[in-house]
Amino acid sequence: MPKKVEEIGRVRRSKEDARASYNRMSKWYDAVAGSSEKKFGDAALRKLNAKAGERILEIGFGTGHGILALARAVGDSGRIYGIDISEGMLEITRSRLRKSGLLERVDLERGDASSLLYPADFFDAVFMSFTLELFDTAEIQAVLHQCRRVLKPGGRLCVVAMSKEGKSGVMMKLYEWGHKKFPSYLDCRPIFVRQAIESAGFEIADMARMTSWGLPIGIAVARKNREE
Repeated sequence: MPKKVEEIGRVRRSKEDARASYNRMSKWYDAVAGSSEKKFGDAALRKLNAKAGERILEIGFGTGHGILALARAVGDSGRIYGIDISEGMLEITRSRLRKSGLLERVDLERGDASSLLYPADFFDAVFMSFTLELFDTAEIQAVLHQCRRVLKPGGRLCVVAMSKEGKSGVMMKLYEWGHKKFPSYLDCRPIFVRQAIESAGFEIADMARMTSWGLPIGIAVARKNREE
């Protein structure tokens, strides 16, 4: 049975507030959240299984750990694109790529994923880690439909997100309370990962569940229909 929209917490801050917040956090984000988030991102990237020569987009690349891994995976014949709302995160990522000698394989831009400027059927895969749940409820579908538009037929979508599927425990209830009180620091909020992706017209190929401090994390790999 589809979950009601009102069961998902709303995003109350404006995008300009979010942009300013991530700019402030960019220099110390890895020290606070980077190591814990990277574990789940790495697990998702193994499922995505990027290949040499592919063209891949990461939405909400943050401090660039995922972008770096993708750039290594696609090799000189591939190309990685990244979009993030924060110029602070963009500069951290650009510096990380430059130090690793991989900047030439990557195109980075500051922007909003609810309105992607890339052409249709352009990417082999799209990757998001702890990003989809940052969009307000109505925008989640807009972002996923943009992903579907820019993916090639049969292209892969890989999403890591805090999941509301399953039974809500004490830690989830405490986290949701904290998110309402301190949205700039507890910025993610749990969403119905599988339902959101399927509602956007994707076919789920793999769905895994992990936990972080008692909070459920969903990792989904889905495909755009090959006939589109």
